[in-house]
Amino acid sequence: MSETATQAEIESSIAKLSQAYQAIREQMSKVIVGQDDVIEQLLIAMFSRGHCLLEGVPGLAKTLMISTLARCLSMSFARIQFTPDLMPADITGTDVLQENRETGRREPQFISGPLFHNVVLADEINRTPPKTQAALLEAMQERQVTVGQTRHILADPFFVLATQNPIEQEGTYSLPEAQQDRFMFKVFVRYPSFEEERLIAKRTTSIQTDDIKKVLDASEILALQRLVRQVPVSDHVIDYALALVRQTRVGEPGIPSFIEDQLSWGAGPRAVQFLLLGAKARALLNGRTYVSTEDIQALAAPVLRHRIVVSFAAESDGITSDKVVEQLIRSTPSKEGELTRDPNLAKIFAA
Repeated sequence: MSETATQAEIESSIAKLSQAYQAIREQMSKVIVGQDDVIEQLLIAMFSRGHCLLEGVPGLAKTLMISTLARCLSMSFARIQFTPDLMPADITGTDVLQENRETGRREPQFISGPLFHNVVLADEINRTPPKTQAALLEAMQERQVTVGQTRHILADPFFVLATQNPIEQEGTYSLPEAQQDRFMFKVFVRYPSFEEERLIAKRTTSIQTDDIKKVLDASEILALQRLVRQVPVSDHVIDYALALVRQTRVGEPGIPSFIEDQLSWGAGPRAVQFLLLGAKARALLNGRTYVSTEDIQALAAPVLRHRIVVSFAAESDGITSDKVVEQLIRSTPSKEGELTRDPNLAKIFAA
């Protein structure tokens, strides 16, 4: 934590974050049934200053989940429905000529687009051309947009939640791996359980009210984002995150044989950064001031699944990126001392 903060201030901030987390989940439960892991990952990404890519079949309430989260936050919200004819200026904004009443001359004036909101829902991002996708991804990475020769700074905090449909791929433009790497998490939204779907059926076919209350405003979120970055991480946890990521890099010394067989490409340094940042946020959400290897394990799949590329042969055998991550976690020692003494990992730490 910060050296200037007192222990009482630290404990107060952690308690506030934990209370906000529980309050947001309580408000979202008025509308969303289940999906606890998805909601947790969305909040971890938000408090880590990251962005999320959500993937799931139609009808799983992806859009409703994101719009409900925005309603819990006292921040501006915009929903962009991505279509094949959407142009970059439609999301960034554009310069228009307007008459200056004082001089009588026409002068360009910037009219901002929907990206100039705190929370942006990019619905079906894979249905818009690469040029528009690139404009969104510049905003995500640089937190600014360029219109003509002028750069415009976006609002802070700025949080992009993009959705994509894994079926009906005709007329879509899949995000390249390099662009997917800008998303902190790739979150799978799965089918509800029987009991959850029963409750969904009851709720959505009867009269109901969903009075969603605001939990946090922009300044509070910025303060909590700074708090997350102050959480200390031990060298052992950093080494564990590095070991997981570096073992995915095909062709590097010391990687497991199953990685050579199942992957054609591995994760880059951004994966380690997001693993550690996400683990810090997860620790605070659970009321802890320290990060454990269990935090890293819990976030390994959403961080790595879109940063590793399964080989064609492995994919044809039913191997998915999640299965590779699970096997990687099982084969990597998590206890302090065992990790650096493992003979199979010696080349990883020596490289």
